[in-house]
Amino acid sequence: MPRDVSCCSQGQQHLSVCSLRAPLNKALGIMGKQGSCCLVPQASGTASSSVTSPCKILKCNSEFWAATSGSHHLGAEETPEFCTALRAYAHCTRRTARTCRGDLAYHSAVHGIDDLMVQHNCSKDGPTSQPRLRTLPPGDSQERSDSPEICHYEKSFHKHSAAPNYTHCGLFGDPHLRTFTDTFQTCKVQGAWPLIDNNYLNVQVTNTPVLPGSSATATSKLTIIFKSFQECVEQKVYQAEMDELPAAFADGSKNGGDKHGANSLKITEKVSGQHIEIQAKYIGTTIVVRQVGRYLTFAVRMPEEVVNAVEDRDSQGLYLCLRGCPLNQQIDFQTFRLAQAAEGRARRKGPSLPAPPEAFTYESATAKCREKLPVEDLYFQSCVFDLLTTGDVNFMLAAYYAFEDVKMLHSNKDKLHLYERTRALAPGNAAPSERPWALPALWVALLSLSQCWLGLL
Repeated sequence: MPRDVSCCSQGQQHLSVCSLRAPLNKALGIMGKQGSCCLVPQASGTASSSVTSPCKILKCNSEFWAATSGSHHLGAEETPEFCTALRAYAHCTRRTARTCRGDLAYHSAVHGIDDLMVQHNCSKDGPTSQPRLRTLPPGDSQERSDSPEICHYEKSFHKHSAAPNYTHCGLFGDPHLRTFTDTFQTCKVQGAWPLIDNNYLNVQVTNTPVLPGSSATATSKLTIIFKSFQECVEQKVYQAEMDELPAAFADGSKNGGDKHGANSLKITEKVSGQHIEIQAKYIGTTIVVRQVGRYLTFAVRMPEEVVNAVEDRDSQGLYLCLRGCPLNQQIDFQTFRLAQAAEGRARRKGPSLPAPPEAFTYESATAKCREKLPVEDLYFQSCVFDLLTTGDVNFMLAAYYAFEDVKMLHSNKDKLHLYERTRALAPGNAAPSERPWALPALWVALLSLSQCWLGLL
């Protein structure tokens, strides 16, 4: 599948209206090329790159871009509405000033706002109502329902052949990964890791400790870059963080930009602040992002042809949705579960060992998870693992919603539930779900026998 080459290099954000805001663009480090421009991502060392930073400058930026996204059609920079948007922008930066000390993007935005105030003769006193998305004029690409055939994956590539084979990848909880090949893993993967990296989009997640010093991590930041593609979409960046699940791309838009097929890429807000869905019809892809508690979950449905559209497959070793987590990052939570079960038995037989009031025992965790996940598959076991390691009941909901997304996105309804891989190796095991705890029970029995034998010695 051919692809268009964007003026923005990988990781840069295209801003269609930046030519109207030269002083601010210069302050923010935006570089122009052939009439368009790109926003260079911040260096990883800046304060705002920390996923736990309370600085909300990205939110202020996004609101301003959204409020003025139609200005190149309306000449709004000469209207009172533009000055109102600038004052609202300034007000937003003042609200977050205390938490943005040392943040380069924040200080650049403040200086850029001052420059624009002077350039457009805007008074600092006046209305500061929150900026609202403009209604674009009829015929603008953001309202078009027609798209070129090339911008509809199934229509353009599968007219005379069988329907494409769709695959699913998901990440949730502490964190648990289901790959495009239906391999299920529990991983450490603290820090930034690529989930998807192909010719059409990049997805990166950042996982941080749930508690200071804890080995339990969860996804606190998600970045999706949709690369520019032919006459369908411009490059678009979507970014979500803890307590910040926007219903728009980073530039404030909700579709693929100004190209004729822009509506082949759309964001829909399902539940405000909790659930968004991105449809990328030009590559046959659906993405679901949720915030459950404080942390994020990710799920995607994608055609195999798009999954495997990589220029150098040998360099895709860290593409987690395709290759899985590196061996040294994987956690055997089944062994952990057995240890917790053995500890629970020792607690009942031995002297009282009080646990913190918010902590779950193995028995209480399994009972809690069974409320939402009655089938004891790997999603159920992940739920138990997360309650034991975090004590946070929201992780039960993360596992529940992850499985709900599987039911919606997975193309093979016979593979919704996954069980321990070791059972699949047993000859003649046609129904692995019938005795999901058989193998762990055997290990517990063997462990008990070994302890008895040592006691006799």
